[in-house]
Amino acid sequence: MTALQNSPLIRASSAWPVEQIRQFLHETEIPIRLGCVSGDGEPLVCSLWYWFDADAIWCATPKSARLAALLEQHPRCAFEVAGDLMPYRGVRGRGRVTLSPTEGAEILLRLIDRYLHSRDSAFARWLIDRQADELAIRIEPEWWTAWDFSARMNR
Repeated sequence: MTALQNSPLIRASSAWPVEQIRQFLHETEIPIRLGCVSGDGEPLVCSLWYWFDADAIWCATPKSARLAALLEQHPRCAFEVAGDLMPYRGVRGRGRVTLSPTEGAEILLRLIDRYLHSRDSAFARWLIDRQADELAIRIEPEWWTAWDFSARMNR
């Protein structure tokens, strides 16, 4: 059973059921905010592109990035995918991170396709040129919840 199919992982207060959470994560093309523990034990939030499949949230970062070292040291995280414009709605939760150097290049290409919609731009080519140095970040949610203030904001 995957994390998202395990209904106890969805908070009782969630505005959406699992299928609506999945749809939101599939369709929403904004960065995820990933919270981790910094080197001095304090919270740190990073924004990253993400790709969602049926049981995990995937991101990528250079192997040499400080974020990679922090997640290796403390593999627990918090996350949020939510826009900055009304109506306010989104998904947040907590999970465990697995780092994969072998999947970094593949995940980077998926992220380029998702956010840039083409591999032909100068930025896409720059990212592709460094794909061998990418590390995949796999977030397996332990719990999550959705909120949606659309109804009250449309009054």
